[in-house]
Amino acid sequence: MIDGMPEDIIAPQQPPENAGEASAPPPSQPTPEAAPRASLWRWMAGGLRAAFLQDPRVDARPAPWQLLLLVLLPELAWTGLARLEIDGPATLYATVGLNTLWVLAVLAWLGWFTLSGRARGGGLARWFALATWAMFPANLLLCLLALGYARGWLPSVLANSRGYWVVFGLGCAWLIVALVRLTARDAAARWRLALFAPAFMALLALTFVQSLYTQERMWQPDNSASAEPERPRMQLTQELFEEQQAVWERTVEALPASRPGQTNVYGLVFAPYASEDVFLRESNMVTQVLEERFDAKGRVIHLMNHATTAETLPWATPLNLRRAIAALASRMDRENDVLVVYLTSHGARDHRLAAAHWPLTVPWLTPEELREELDGAGIRHRVVAVSACYSGGWIEPLAGDDTLVMTAADATHTSYGCGRLSELTFFGRAMFDEELRKTRSFETAFAAAVPVIKQREIDGGKEDGFSNPQISVGEKIRPVLDRLAQRLDAAGKQ
Repeated sequence: MIDGMPEDIIAPQQPPENAGEASAPPPSQPTPEAAPRASLWRWMAGGLRAAFLQDPRVDARPAPWQLLLLVLLPELAWTGLARLEIDGPATLYATVGLNTLWVLAVLAWLGWFTLSGRARGGGLARWFALATWAMFPANLLLCLLALGYARGWLPSVLANSRGYWVVFGLGCAWLIVALVRLTARDAAARWRLALFAPAFMALLALTFVQSLYTQERMWQPDNSASAEPERPRMQLTQELFEEQQAVWERTVEALPASRPGQTNVYGLVFAPYASEDVFLRESNMVTQVLEERFDAKGRVIHLMNHATTAETLPWATPLNLRRAIAALASRMDRENDVLVVYLTSHGARDHRLAAAHWPLTVPWLTPEELREELDGAGIRHRVVAVSACYSGGWIEPLAGDDTLVMTAADATHTSYGCGRLSELTFFGRAMFDEELRKTRSFETAFAAAVPVIKQREIDGGKEDGFSNPQISVGEKIRPVLDRLAQRLDAAGKQ
């Protein structure tokens, strides 16, 4: 006995009769290293079965080359469909596509966390291979939706904001249900699966937000074969940043103070989309009209994103917009003067104003952000014009008794004339370049511009219906603008 233990417990056991033979696990329990293999097509079929909430019927481990192809093939499919969104020659910027590959790494980690060693056969590799193809049909639906929107192929029921987002939401729900159902088969514990579902939804949301804020797409139109000169591209250098600071300081220092005893007009022109020259031309035109027709010479801050103006005009960023509003408020009589804000860019269905100035990252602007800055600056009388698709969504957030808001479209329709070959947008041309050169009344000019815009859209073959420009006039700003127009008209006759 040792330490009080019975001898029969510590006595050495007699070796079995077959001790000289090598022991092996029963044939019915293969070791992990001996997990079976499946063909590439069986892996794809299994993932597609999981997409439709069926048993994938694959209990195997993919070979390394199979896993690589199973992940790579869908990515190549998405790249090819993105290419179809551009009509004509295009250039591939592969580095832009790498910006979203972090999603695969996070997805693999979520799978590892949820399975925690409980997956059948091939473990995490099996789950990841099946998960990639379980998401394939829903991802294909979302890519085709984006392609149809980009090329104008969607039926009218999907071309409007509500129909588009309903289909988009259904595609995302399909993704979530298919992947959660697949993962539930092998989840280590219910609480892990309960965490996996919201984590995967958060991952989808982050991916969506990143795609919205990406300033460059993987495919860009290639104009090298055309007769048009190559577009200038901005080069970010320390010298340029320093010059931008100097441009901003000169712009603010040049703002004159308000002239007492009369209503003065100040202006803020904001054109944040550098990839279309039409916004450069339009913002220059509006600046000129405000200076010449509304006695605002030197009182207009022009914020512009374009490679050719990087050394002469401040960048059109939300931060500079905030600073410009504050600078104008410091010079204005905030109770009596009028601030005219003109925004021109592409517009999104969620009513954000698109921004791009590669390689600078520029956040998109929302109407709520503009309203917050104007309220914070204490500027009372405001005229806000938004030339963008779906810009009618800016009316409600900006409207008020002391505000006039006019937009190039309603909340569910596109505007017209913001393409590469356009001289001016239809709204900017009719409203500012034509009608406001005849009258100084914004209401009169708007009423005259709307039928002109409608006829030009008909003549231009606009397929998704009349843009339907909108206007909202606060009761308290109407007499202020009427007196301003009368004074400027009288001064112009002298």
